[in-house]
Amino acid sequence: MSDHTPETNTAFLTGTISYMQFSHKAHEKCYYKAWLSIERISGHKDYLPIIVSQTLHDLPGVWQEKYIYVNGQFRSYNPCIAGKRRLILNVFALDIGIWHKETNSDDQNQIYLNGYICKNPIYRKTPKNREITELLVAVNRSHNQSDYIPCICWGRNAQATSSLSIGTRIQIWGRIQSREYFKQVNERQVKRTAYEVSVSRIES
Repeated sequence: MSDHTPETNTAFLTGTISYMQFSHKAHEKCYYKAWLSIERISGHKDYLPIIVSQTLHDLPGVWQEKYIYVNGQFRSYNPCIAGKRRLILNVFALDIGIWHKETNSDDQNQIYLNGYICKNPIYRKTPKNREITELLVAVNRSHNQSDYIPCICWGRNAQATSSLSIGTRIQIWGRIQSREYFKQVNERQVKRTAYEVSVSRIES
């Protein structure tokens, strides 16, 4: 893709895909969507949405149950759904293939972002008294586009980022994770999944 900007947004993931299905068509090109399963050291699995273009593979079924790698970018778009804007996140694959190396939890899930704070940080403590700061980071893409990536910092990183102001430029290293939660919708609890970057290192 011509808008590949590795210096601002790069993700490298390895895991398994259970299925891949047609997602959409744009500029006469078909795109497929899949969920990549990546196991953490704790045993918990993250299920991350990835988008693969037809030019990378014309037969998406060949990836099923295979251990693969994905080089790409963590991208966002903000469609209007039922009258409300909703942030949708996917890993856009720039390269995909069979991963032949042995599984290594240190390199299964890596992301680097170089962007700007675009919303006031939210600092809080969990019920177990762990410090956490939530960030929303804008990462520029070519063609006057930007991706808006939710990030979470823990401990010392949470303290260091809690007072950052909007417009501060930061670099982030971490991993992409999935997290299920419940939201109240019309008097009922609806299960949803959030995708975010868990920060291991940050520089501003």
